[in-house]
Amino acid sequence: MHEDDLLAAETAHLKEHVTAADAGADDRAVEAALRPRTLDEVIGQTRVREQLGLVLEAARQRGRTSDHVLLSGPPGLGKTTLAMIISAEMGAPLRITSGPAITHAGDLASILSGLNEGDVLFVDEIHRMSRPAEEMLYLAMEDFRVDVVIGKGPGATSIPLELPPFTLVGATTRAGLLPGPLRDRFGFTAHLEFYEADELELIVRRSAGLLDVAFTDGGAAEIASRSRGTPRIANRLLRRVRDFSQVRADGVVTHEIASQALDLYEVDPLGLDRLDRGVLDALVRRFGGGPVGISTLAVAVGEERETVEEVAEPFLVRNGFLARTPRGRVATPAAWRHLGLTPPAGVGAYLVDGSADDTLDFS
Repeated sequence: MHEDDLLAAETAHLKEHVTAADAGADDRAVEAALRPRTLDEVIGQTRVREQLGLVLEAARQRGRTSDHVLLSGPPGLGKTTLAMIISAEMGAPLRITSGPAITHAGDLASILSGLNEGDVLFVDEIHRMSRPAEEMLYLAMEDFRVDVVIGKGPGATSIPLELPPFTLVGATTRAGLLPGPLRDRFGFTAHLEFYEADELELIVRRSAGLLDVAFTDGGAAEIASRSRGTPRIANRLLRRVRDFSQVRADGVVTHEIASQALDLYEVDPLGLDRLDRGVLDALVRRFGGGPVGISTLAVAVGEERETVEEVAEPFLVRNGFLARTPRGRVATPAAWRHLGLTPPAGVGAYLVDGSADDTLDFS
């Protein structure tokens, strides 16, 4: 197959998720090589780095395990990376699991009983842990003890199991779903923010060096500007631009090459992809700018409701293209202009009275 045909085939496969913040298997393999190893190597998140550094240094000076740490924020911002850094900084092994994998209290008891003193236990998507496991975790975090129930009914026996001191690092994309008693047991809570373009440019430069990608300043800046404030997306776009440059150019990522590559992958200058633009187009052209329910909008673009709600909508809301109001989703004047259309008079009427509401769900 011709090189151009190979690239076209790969493009068709990758367009669907090139700006998705969640990581696939290939992404995780590459991310492992690109992750910072220490807090000093982390780019961005300055306040979180400083606060976390103090917590870890104080624990090392006392010769104790660190307080439990809760990391919250959207996907792709570095929660797993920080968990690995905590483990490395404390010189302790890292045990990794996830909330959905802990479906019973017995699952958690098995994991906890296998910990050694000082271990760091990382629970990703901790808000998705089962309720019985959550209740067991309360005691484990506070008193380093769990009660294992043997048997059922009147003959059931509770056996206390002492645990060695350990550090729990929980990561969540939806901190509001964590019950208060669990959230309060974390000694340090950090919320990771989206990255600025100049921070992402530094991340692209670092990753390009590790991947041996030749680039110019303009090439790195162009990739950073279309990365939706997310390092994982920046690294993914860098790899796609590298492929384009290798096949269709001389291997050097310039501003022009990066722009051509990202246009091919349907990532526009503001970072909107095919799904984002499809949502805006349906909202504006088919429904006159709204308001319209999320289920109707999902049907209009041929996607699952969850995909529109969890992948496209947060980015569109954050960038001022879409608003959630008590009557449904509404396109803002910026959305009309981004599609090259003139917003009709009164298009912002749903927004000026402060009626946008992220808690309401319209179907």
